[in-house]
Amino acid sequence: MYPQQNDIRNTLDLSGLWQFKLDPHEQGERERWFEGLAGTRTIAVPASWNEQFQDTRDYLGTAWYAREFYVPTGWRDQRAYLRVGSANYVAQVWANGQLAGGHEGGHLPFALDVTDHVRWEEPNLVAIQVNGDLEPTRVPPGNVRQGLGGFMRGYPNTSFDFFPYTGLQRPVILFSVPQDHIADVTAVTTIEGRDGLVHVTAWQEGGALDGQVVLAGEGGQWAARLSFTDGCARAVFRVRNARLWSPDDPYLYRLTVTLNDGASTVDRYTLEVGIRTVAVQGDKLLLNGQPVTLTGFGKHEDFPVHGRGLNVPLVVKDYALLKWVGANSYRTSHYPYSEEAMQLADHEGILIVDEIPAVGLRFDDGEKNIEARAAQCRRQMQELIARDKNHPSVIAWSVANEPFPTNMIRRFTGGGGEEREDSDAIGTRFLEEMLALARELDPTRPVTLVGLMGGPVEWLALSDIVFINSYYGWYVLGGRLDAGAEMLAQQLDSLHQTLGKPIVISEFGADAIPGIHSDPPEMWTEEYQVELLRRYLDVAVARPFVVGLHVWNFADFKTGQSVGRVGGMNHKGVFTRDRRPKMAAHFLRERWTAQEATAAAGACDPRAEPASSTQ
Repeated sequence: MYPQQNDIRNTLDLSGLWQFKLDPHEQGERERWFEGLAGTRTIAVPASWNEQFQDTRDYLGTAWYAREFYVPTGWRDQRAYLRVGSANYVAQVWANGQLAGGHEGGHLPFALDVTDHVRWEEPNLVAIQVNGDLEPTRVPPGNVRQGLGGFMRGYPNTSFDFFPYTGLQRPVILFSVPQDHIADVTAVTTIEGRDGLVHVTAWQEGGALDGQVVLAGEGGQWAARLSFTDGCARAVFRVRNARLWSPDDPYLYRLTVTLNDGASTVDRYTLEVGIRTVAVQGDKLLLNGQPVTLTGFGKHEDFPVHGRGLNVPLVVKDYALLKWVGANSYRTSHYPYSEEAMQLADHEGILIVDEIPAVGLRFDDGEKNIEARAAQCRRQMQELIARDKNHPSVIAWSVANEPFPTNMIRRFTGGGGEEREDSDAIGTRFLEEMLALARELDPTRPVTLVGLMGGPVEWLALSDIVFINSYYGWYVLGGRLDAGAEMLAQQLDSLHQTLGKPIVISEFGADAIPGIHSDPPEMWTEEYQVELLRRYLDVAVARPFVVGLHVWNFADFKTGQSVGRVGGMNHKGVFTRDRRPKMAAHFLRERWTAQEATAAAGACDPRAEPASSTQ
């Protein structure tokens, strides 16, 4: 659970200036650098290390972080944990020279019990070794034999089209909990008529205490006793005439769980709950029983200097721009975003498709490599759902982005996929298992994988909602806007006829260099980007089964260096990297805010159908 400061629990944010040292020859552990670093320089945490120094931009090997701190003496009777928000890609942590543990896979948090390593009334030293090498067996993979047919090959040699930022990219927090404490809380919401039901499951660790759970918000306050069996207790609240969470009204109830020893409160944890449901019915996506259409973007956590490091003001700015442009959603392409971003989405009513870092997956390099990636994907899925399960903003899980078979480039460029490859069947089993795991871990949300135009249709059939990335008019039929729109229409109609499921166009767009113009529109100009987006929106609005449009991308972002990426940047953003709007942003604002006004007018029309009883 996210560390929380209250009258019982404590947190100490270790963000700030750390000692830093590169270890290109992997000698640090052998030479016991975890007992103290020499010859260091100062680095900021949280932040990627790549843009903080000139010599670290393309360095992805091993490096060490260290800093000293005091542990407050008031924590003596509690358990102390060190929590790392994101260490990309592999980390090992030492506390006062003792190995506390490690973690594989960036963008997800891990916490280590350091209680027995704490020194009281004197400085404590934490040392963290981080390695970001690109390897075929990691997720996402890198330095593969052949990336997307060599299409995105650049430097560094990734199998994905964004920069492989590395380092301690989210806060490092020391926190304490009581010896007997609340270990986890899950809140699941359902709707019956006008009532909302909040199903609460709590787990405790360390003792056999009784507890209480209290739900508070509009309409009153509800309380229930928690009686634990094997460390687990459950309760259900019925909220009459519940105020449902939605983008138009992101109302949050307050849920507080306590553990009690007689009259004394031993532990307390509070979280915010949005009462809402998400479901797929036929070719509709339903929020609170009503059809919803996603408007928004694929995004990246990317900004100058700090790279992928947490920047809370930037999160606030981005959400303000999402509202300005008329968007209601985005996908966390192609990795989990910060917990702070999820929290703000809950408050702002932004709908999130939450994705693990499974981009660039392949199924043709041997059973051993495939299983290594599968094991890591399973861990990432478990960790992501455990982290984000209580966020009402999260409406779907994505298990992969653009997995591709051996013949992907032939399919991608319109050559068809008539020849079945062994990797298709292997990929089908891999993706089936991932989707089944996500459904098992959380049966309350739809699950999907994000396919690429021309990819195996049988893979798309596995999802609850079809997410498809389409680049007709750019990578295929470049410069031919009308022909690209025609190909898009054919693709969507064929997929819907075959699968009968709702479809989200999860990526579409064109690179536009800011300030480059032409009439008539030509590729790389702002006019061409607008005209491509216009055609995609027109094709989609004529097809009611298209329930979402996510433009690629929200803002320009850094990539590796290649002949296809001017200045080492992907320029498909409708905002520049520093969040200045291009023509495309103004075009989308005009279209999407007009749609919102039309929908609002329809809702007020006395001739409109009455609202559902779930509203």
